[in-house]
Amino acid sequence: MPSETIAIVLVAAVAHAVWNLASKYKRGDTLLFVWSYTCASAVLCVPIGLVMVTTGTRQLSWPLLLGSLVSAAFHLAYSVTLQAGYDRAELSVVYPIARGTGPVLTMLFAIVVLQEHITPVAILGALVVIAGILLVAGNPFAGRHRSPLPGMLWGAATGASIAGYTLWDSYSVTGLHLAPVSYYAGTLLLQTLMLSPGALRRRARIPTAVRANAGPILTVAVLSPLAYILVLTAMRTAPVALVAPLRESSIVIGSLLAWRLFRERNLARRLAGAGIVLAGIAAITL
Repeated sequence: MPSETIAIVLVAAVAHAVWNLASKYKRGDTLLFVWSYTCASAVLCVPIGLVMVTTGTRQLSWPLLLGSLVSAAFHLAYSVTLQAGYDRAELSVVYPIARGTGPVLTMLFAIVVLQEHITPVAILGALVVIAGILLVAGNPFAGRHRSPLPGMLWGAATGASIAGYTLWDSYSVTGLHLAPVSYYAGTLLLQTLMLSPGALRRRARIPTAVRANAGPILTVAVLSPLAYILVLTAMRTAPVALVAPLRESSIVIGSLLAWRLFRERNLARRLAGAGIVLAGIAAITL
């Protein structure tokens, strides 16, 4: 994979880690928080997409509408599945299983079904990256007072939804030749429309939720689209089987930042995982 493409994905991983940390400061209703930052992201990105259409840079076409609609549905399924898993099982089980399963399924599908040609060294590097991510996330089976099976199942379902939207987004920018900015702007607009009925049922709480979370909302609204548009750009020039595990290096970055900001424990394990991820990235560059 070209070094400049790796740089793009790693910048996206940093942006992803930062906005995820910002979301930890969220207070109150989760749905209103997600709806608020999705609306704000749409306000930032949709005008840019419209300018691209009106100036003739990009066309408003059926492939664009179809691609954005399917992507929005996948992302909504991911959000619902992840939240359902967190509500019914332990986060420490769901989270690492989801983030490890997603890139593994993506890589397997890309190699077996899409017939992407990847060198054995690059495949090994991707697997090493995933191993480092799981090390940073921690052992989901340690110290459990109840069976981890429900969390494993919800984590695997979440990982499958991650693989679903990753593969579809890759197809949209490579097979349908959609521009990342206009494509993601359409996705954000449709996600906003899908989330709005639930938010409007809580309309009395919207002003309070926005005031309480103004900082996190703006941070996520800016960095989340930036991270994803960079990933979509990388997918145009690199195999999705390698982009998927690389983008998950955001977990390592976020974990180290969480240790620094929130005084979370297990620094040695986090550093070891970060070193393993860097070794995997080095293998992918070969």
